[in-house]
Amino acid sequence: MDQQLQRSDDFFSQYNSYADIIAWVKTLPSAFPDLVTLVPLGNSYQGRELLAVKVTGSSTTKPRVWFDGGIHAREWISPATVIYMLNKILTSYSTDSQIKNLVDNLEIYVLPLFNVDGYAYTWSNDRLWRKTRRPNPGSSCVGTDPNRNWDFEWGKAGTSTNPCAETFRGASPFSEVEVKSVGEFLTNTGGFRGYINFHSYSQLWMSPWGYTSALPPDYTIQNDLSRVCVRDLTAVFGTQYRYGPIATTIYPASGSSADYTYAVSKILFSVAPELRDTGTYGFLLPANQIVPSGEETFAALLVWMTACRDT
Repeated sequence: MDQQLQRSDDFFSQYNSYADIIAWVKTLPSAFPDLVTLVPLGNSYQGRELLAVKVTGSSTTKPRVWFDGGIHAREWISPATVIYMLNKILTSYSTDSQIKNLVDNLEIYVLPLFNVDGYAYTWSNDRLWRKTRRPNPGSSCVGTDPNRNWDFEWGKAGTSTNPCAETFRGASPFSEVEVKSVGEFLTNTGGFRGYINFHSYSQLWMSPWGYTSALPPDYTIQNDLSRVCVRDLTAVFGTQYRYGPIATTIYPASGSSADYTYAVSKILFSVAPELRDTGTYGFLLPANQIVPSGEETFAALLVWMTACRDT
């Protein structure tokens, strides 16, 4: 393994800036040349790279899965957990038969940091910033909620038309280039069986729908998988999670990632978990919880990836 990746475990147990995250991502193809390909998804509104990591053990056709972090800028535990799990997959491939089997039989796409402009802003200006950073014409309020901007059931329950609101839906579906880039990549590429959009906080493992309390056609198989994911997550440290559809487990949220990827991209196991904690620290979760979050969430991720491989 590349010595740079062995420089210290600190990178995986601390919160890292956008610049440090993207620099690390760019080391991966040389460190793991048989496993990693970088997938450029374009640039953000402010010109930052959206760079996904494709991990697979061979070039044969196989089911695809995707997971990402940091769609909401202030939810720092999300990209930190995603980075921890991506590193775990890569560094365990040669020694862990379960991980090797999953990597060899899936194409795993990981976007460590989704809302890159908003995340950078949480480092430079406002730690609790949530939205994107694209200005809204006619308003002094900046940004759109990128998890209300997807092009499915956009602008309905759980969204706002007020540009100053945290849940502002945007001027139109896919008005945010970051959301449009990811959504269109998933739909146009096809072949995905799983999509996870990691959030924080509340300790929830949620599936569609967000826009309505009605149950989707695949509710039973989706909810059964959520139950097993939560079971294995809780078994690691005893962390308690609830699971169920978004609208009834947390609140209605139209134009969300999980609804779009399930309905439009036809991704059966589309999930939107909320990671640690339940409000003691909230968005300001101490860095000493990154590794425990990564370890317990990875247990759920293995269950989820196995179902995506086998279904």
